[in-house]
Amino acid sequence: MREPDQQRISGDNGHVEIHVEVLGPVVVRDAEGAPIAVGSRRRRELLGRLVAAGGRPVPLGVLVADLWEDRPHTAAGTVRTFVAELRRALEPDRPPRSRSHVIETVGTGYALRVPRERVDAHRFEDTLRAVRDEPGGRVAPALSDALSWWTGEPYADLDASPWLTQERARLAELHRQAVELRARAELDLGRGAPLVPELDAFAATHAWREQAWVLLAHALYQADRQVDALASLRDARARLLDRYGLESADSLDHLERDILRHAPHLRPAPRDEDRLRLLTRTEATGTFTRLRSMSTVAGAAAITGGANLVLAQDQRAAAVAEAERTGDPVLTARVIAAYDVPTIWTRADDPGRSQALVATTRRTLDRLGAGAPPALRARLLATIGLEHRGTRDRWAAEAATEAERLARDLQDAGVLALALNARFVQSFQHPGRTGERDAVAGELIELSTRHDLPTFEVLGHLIKIQVHAARGDLDSAEPHVVAAERLATIHETPLVHVLTGAFRAMRLAARSNVPAEVARAYRAVAADLAGAGMPGVEAGLFPLALLSLRMRHRRPAPTDPDLDWGPYRPWVQPLLDHARGDLAAARRAAGTLPRPAADHLYDSLWAVNAHTAVLLQDDSLAARAREALHPLRGEIAGGTTAMITFGPVDDLLVALDRSATRTGENPSTPFTALRATRRGGACR
Repeated sequence: MREPDQQRISGDNGHVEIHVEVLGPVVVRDAEGAPIAVGSRRRRELLGRLVAAGGRPVPLGVLVADLWEDRPHTAAGTVRTFVAELRRALEPDRPPRSRSHVIETVGTGYALRVPRERVDAHRFEDTLRAVRDEPGGRVAPALSDALSWWTGEPYADLDASPWLTQERARLAELHRQAVELRARAELDLGRGAPLVPELDAFAATHAWREQAWVLLAHALYQADRQVDALASLRDARARLLDRYGLESADSLDHLERDILRHAPHLRPAPRDEDRLRLLTRTEATGTFTRLRSMSTVAGAAAITGGANLVLAQDQRAAAVAEAERTGDPVLTARVIAAYDVPTIWTRADDPGRSQALVATTRRTLDRLGAGAPPALRARLLATIGLEHRGTRDRWAAEAATEAERLARDLQDAGVLALALNARFVQSFQHPGRTGERDAVAGELIELSTRHDLPTFEVLGHLIKIQVHAARGDLDSAEPHVVAAERLATIHETPLVHVLTGAFRAMRLAARSNVPAEVARAYRAVAADLAGAGMPGVEAGLFPLALLSLRMRHRRPAPTDPDLDWGPYRPWVQPLLDHARGDLAAARRAAGTLPRPAADHLYDSLWAVNAHTAVLLQDDSLAARAREALHPLRGEIAGGTTAMITFGPVDDLLVALDRSATRTGENPSTPFTALRATRRGGACR
């Protein structure tokens, strides 16, 4: 239940009082805030269509056309049945055949008769209209409160349709206007500094909105970051010109001149009560809205990759930590759940930050107890599954499983997509789960297509690429590469092109006999990854790719001192020592090898270990490598990354077996048993 905005009032004329929420999933609540079950998605869509009409009657023919693309001959009767069922759900005590006071029959159509203040979308629109010409002291709190009513995309649980696409676009534009109007009000009060992270992400996500850049630069100036403010304006001009062909806007030029001359109006002196609020940050609504907005906007910015991804992750962590410090578990849960971003690679960019988030989420679940709303509980459990990676902890996998069960019971597509993502991440706890990931990817694509969840649809295609790469079936991956890139272009997620570019380099490595050509391709990938904002993937990947090439061409490890091996150095150190001719150091390093984490690089690092075991004739390491790789037989070592390939796992196992029986052989020629007798020593 929404504490800030759902102050219930008594019903009119003794009639039933209901509150309708559509700024997120379609939810109906009674006067006490308890949800009212209104039935199937089709019934919720009918209710949503009546909400979108704003109290105006909607003719039966229009309802039929909006609810069905290919209308059945029974459509009109079905609509009447849905109306009757909705009336029973919303007015359970209404006498039979008496007039409905909630869904009224008007001519041949129907109208929703719920006061505008009890429908969150209408109340939001009315609030925005009412405060447009008010002073900043009234605008800021009113719009902070109104923005807190948004829990996701409007009508989030409904399938896309022409009427809904139009209504979502209308509400999204009102939301953007509210964000900008509230920010302007805060800036006019001299309170812009705390808005910088939110406005930075907002401008990046809505790069075509000149006002977004003006607000960001103004907030940076109020945060005593004049150089950053001017740089932001220059960046805005470049983006508007390069991406949209727009010349510099007057508002950008005027603000730049004002910043350079330190115009007094850019930094009004805060009132005494403003100073107190900025110091204590105890205003409940402001804190709730600001923190959840930070997390929501961070999620929107994260999918653009690059610096925005790094900023988004930092901003989310800061928002969650501050939310927990308030001592309010409901607020903390909502801030955690507001970040709704798919994850493909299972190596955490910042393990410490992920551990802190998991710990906070577990504490929040404990404090909420069994009475937590199922959808919120499912999102928190999915967060644990997404963020706890690389170790075999059963409770994290159980969290992902429970999130999926709750999502299926709720029939909530958005929560289910997040839970399936968590299940994908947790599938790496045990090797050999490629089939499970294939099934997850197929369901994600189908679910996302039906419910218009483009980022999770991209995720499904990226997982499919991983699956086919692991199986060595690179041709079957190509349609998913094309689909992922098409969606990425439409929805402006450039990071996807970096990942598909890495797959193409892997495919070249699998099929080319010219190492220099492959090395050039990987250098290009490394250059793209350097600005992708994914340190958990980019660090050390290029050297690891070079090592895979040298292993498969029976050459020593690359020892160029400029190569940054990142987190993979412990595993390659024995090979580097051996390549330098220091066999004793190589054996010492092999004796302290850490166990590879349970993530998408598990098989790659065990392939490196297998190579080391054969090279050094280390029977103990060979036995461990054989045990680790055996569940992956029939697959490609490194294929799960969809970036690098160490060749077939079966060939590695053969080499390990032959190494165990080898006597008197020269260990300076590694993998002599590995010959390109099958699949070219690489992927098909």
